[in-house]
Amino acid sequence: MASAKVAVSIDPKLLHEVDRWVKSGDYPNRSRVVQDGLLSLRDRRARRRRLLRELAKLDPREERALAEESLRDEVPWPAR
Repeated sequence: MASAKVAVSIDPKLLHEVDRWVKSGDYPNRSRVVQDGLLSLRDRRARRRRLLRELAKLDPREERALAEESLRDEVPWPAR
């Protein structure tokens, strides 16, 4: 995969942590850390968008009715 070079500003403490990951062998270099972070962010945002789309399909009244229907069949909570 071809890569493009970019310049970014990063907090010195975070950069120190990135360098520790590289030094410990968790990542081969700083670039790979940033790439993995961006891929993770992209995937997390995509999952959140999918979840929001699915939640938008739900009818709150129907969901409440289903929940209450299930609760009617439950054994009542014992009194103390």
